[in-house]
Amino acid sequence: MKIEQHTAQPKSAHWRFKLGIAIICLIPLLWLLVPLAAAADVPGSKVAALSGALFIFNKILLLLVIAIMGKAGFQELKQHIYGYMSSMVPSTEVEIGPMRHRIGLVMFCLPLISSFLEPYIDAIAPGLRPNSWALQMFGDALLIGSFFVLGGNFWEKLRALFIRTARVSSTDAA
Repeated sequence: MKIEQHTAQPKSAHWRFKLGIAIICLIPLLWLLVPLAAAADVPGSKVAALSGALFIFNKILLLLVIAIMGKAGFQELKQHIYGYMSSMVPSTEVEIGPMRHRIGLVMFCLPLISSFLEPYIDAIAPGLRPNSWALQMFGDALLIGSFFVLGGNFWEKLRALFIRTARVSSTDAA
């Protein structure tokens, strides 16, 4: 005797999932009230009270999302997120071209060299280097982005650096 499993969800599950996602999207938007209140010259004590109230309200909203979506909704959310993230992971089967490899190496090395030289530049010529958190964040994003530009084989090469018994094997007959 064969039992068929229905993968179709009832209509109520769809609206519950969408409502849960809407509430999850509302949570970070509520935090925009804090800088808006600060920009509107609200006293600091009231901005602090707003921050505390938002912190508690966010926890209540998360409990509400759990109640609305249920276990099935969270399973669906995990499937959507996992599917999206797995499509971003570089594949080890795809060979990248020489130009992409060069660009990736520049993206990889530039932030490392920059962060290595920063203390020496500051000691030699104080004030020469701009002290901007945005530039430092750009360097971090450049380094992380280089992993995706360099492809999955680069991850294997990087991993091999930390394995003592790893050996280089090349398919090129040079």
